[in-house]
Amino acid sequence: MAGILYIVPTPIGNLADMTYRGVNVLNEVDLIYSEDTRTSRVLLKHYNINTPQKSYHKFNEKEKCNEIIGYLKNGKNVAVISDAGTPGISDPSNILVKEVLENNLTICPLPGATALIPALVASGFDTQTFYMIGFLPKKKKQRESILDKLKTFQIPLVFYESNHRIVDTLTEFKDFFSDAKVCIAREISKIYETFYRGKLCDILVNITEIVLKGEFVIVVMPRDLSEESNSIYLSDEHVLNLYKNKFKEHKLTQACKLIAEELGCSKKKIYDIIVNNHNPEGVPSEKSKSNQFL
Repeated sequence: MAGILYIVPTPIGNLADMTYRGVNVLNEVDLIYSEDTRTSRVLLKHYNINTPQKSYHKFNEKEKCNEIIGYLKNGKNVAVISDAGTPGISDPSNILVKEVLENNLTICPLPGATALIPALVASGFDTQTFYMIGFLPKKKKQRESILDKLKTFQIPLVFYESNHRIVDTLTEFKDFFSDAKVCIAREISKIYETFYRGKLCDILVNITEIVLKGEFVIVVMPRDLSEESNSIYLSDEHVLNLYKNKFKEHKLTQACKLIAEELGCSKKKIYDIIVNNHNPEGVPSEKSKSNQFL
């Protein structure tokens, strides 16, 4: 029988965050592939795990794939771990997972530590829907292209950043997210775990208060819809005036889209206001409204 590839999360700071199942799997597999064998040795020693290690990182990922698949086909069970957190989340192993699946081999991903979820939960933002970006590209044009697309999002955005770039990244955010609310999580699960919360512009004014050490997760809330509902700009009168004086020459769906972009809210909300208050020519009946934005 072929072996199983186990994706095993490791603590992002506090060694006690290792799961019992994770320890058992690392003890029972034939081989452990680690992002950095020296870093992982500390964890393995702490839990008395003596399973042999091999290196597996972004610089040797492609060549190691065939090696790992060979072990699996020969019935060996293999675990992959990163320096911290869940492999495959801003860490190596995406290529490996794809290759293993293409070879019809079995993957068993274990739940466990990751920096993004604690930061998101502690942000105080609505977490029903969110968008994970991870580390932004190093090239300025690529970063700006991504941020330009994200600036109209109405859900929390999650970024990873190093202590060396955190100030530059927050400064760059100002050009795209203006005075958006942010939560900056530093050193999650470690002794000096800290959360900085507030408007982006205020945090930049007091940037010296942030200790520039450790790892950071930045959660950005570009537009808070819960606050928009009480805004004068979303009053029926304001929406109807915009439609009548600026967008009436457009088709209704296009007008709703343009007004929603201008006010920073959903097309459905604008559509409902116009239909319920104005009923312009060409507006569908109540029965067909539900299909308007499918």
